[in-house]
Amino acid sequence: MSDLTESEIRSFQQARGLDVTGFVDAVTARALEEARWKLGDRSLYVQEHPLMHGDDIAALQARLTEMGFDCGRVDGIYGPRTELAVKDFQKSVGATIDGKCGPATIIALIRLTKIVSGGVPSTLRQNAMQQSRGPALANKVIVLNPDGDDQLVYDVAVRTEGRLLALGASVFLTRGATNNPTESERILFSNKSNADLMISLNVDSYINDRAHGAATYFYGSDTHGVHSIVGERFASLVQREICARTDLTNCRTHAKTWDLLRMTMAPTVRIDLGYVSNPGDLGRLSRPDFRDVIAEALVIAIQRLYLAAEDDAKTGTLRISDLRNAGIRR
Repeated sequence: MSDLTESEIRSFQQARGLDVTGFVDAVTARALEEARWKLGDRSLYVQEHPLMHGDDIAALQARLTEMGFDCGRVDGIYGPRTELAVKDFQKSVGATIDGKCGPATIIALIRLTKIVSGGVPSTLRQNAMQQSRGPALANKVIVLNPDGDDQLVYDVAVRTEGRLLALGASVFLTRGATNNPTESERILFSNKSNADLMISLNVDSYINDRAHGAATYFYGSDTHGVHSIVGERFASLVQREICARTDLTNCRTHAKTWDLLRMTMAPTVRIDLGYVSNPGDLGRLSRPDFRDVIAEALVIAIQRLYLAAEDDAKTGTLRISDLRNAGIRR
């Protein structure tokens, strides 16, 4: 790692969907370690914490997914769901069913990958699961993550929570007004909640006051050729709703591999509601009426995520009262 130049580190970070800093922090160091493993370099299995990470595991998950075996998200982590998919594959080819991906399993996988392809079953599964949940919010579990300890972000989360509860959703906040759990604690909380959707609310900052605007992020990796279908759709919806209802600059939607997006089992989106280092953005967020508009934009985007295409409306036109009048609160 010490042999890498700053430009090489930046290029690596950009390719991996990490924060581009030019120096090797803990997250980048872990990504560099994961990148050194190619499928076949080692035997893969579920081990005691921490679980095995690596590009070889992501390659295994991608190949199994292409063949129709359900690994869940291609995240490069060898967990119980990946082990179960390996067992299913081993059973299908008559190999020893032990959940370990050793030389024999890898050889069988490589041979069959050339002749068997299931298209994109993970996409079909995600879309089918979303559609099967129906349009009503009454049976949805939403986790709101007011990141850090910023009180403006927490206030947006509370305003959003109230509107979702009124529509019948089950809502959990990862923190209260005064506590500040770690990121790993927030991820664990969301995973234990069996959430349908996890929304992380944030404010950004920069070294000067020129940076401004709102942006959204979902799990995606160009390196591994995967992304969260539901996460990408919701990120796009909420980005458009916020920018249509406010004068925040549109800083677009981006795929990232941050731990919160990667390790949270539910589709997860991070929303940056502006820059506190920019007087204009901070002034907007400091107004209660503006935070109300943001909360309404979030709720409408959540509802649009679950509406069938023929029932959807143009961006910026739906109101929460419309949802109640249409009987979407069940």
